[in-house]
Amino acid sequence: MVKLLLGIFLKLAKGQGKTWFVAKPSTDDAALASNINSACNDLGSLGWNCSQIQPTGGCFEPDTLFNHASFAMNSYYQAYGRQEHTCYFTGSALITISDPSYGNCQYA
Repeated sequence: MVKLLLGIFLKLAKGQGKTWFVAKPSTDDAALASNINSACNDLGSLGWNCSQIQPTGGCFEPDTLFNHASFAMNSYYQAYGRQEHTCYFTGSALITISDPSYGNCQYA
């Protein structure tokens, strides 16, 4: 089972163990920008980077704070072993069992 940040429990389908961390749609731009900076700075210390949300990266388009924050926050979540307690981001994120990958943008 995966506990969502809202306190709701979801039972994963048999064989479905993968989860992703994405921005809440209601998050304001200032918080999204702060989350991108925080996640990308911390990822650098782990040997990861946020190059995918740079202009030449596969996740740059659409060029929105929401999409970039979701990718950066998920990368952080994956880098830290998908541990919900390491990824609070001031309550501006949620865990999903639906793969948010699209087109050339592949989420870890």
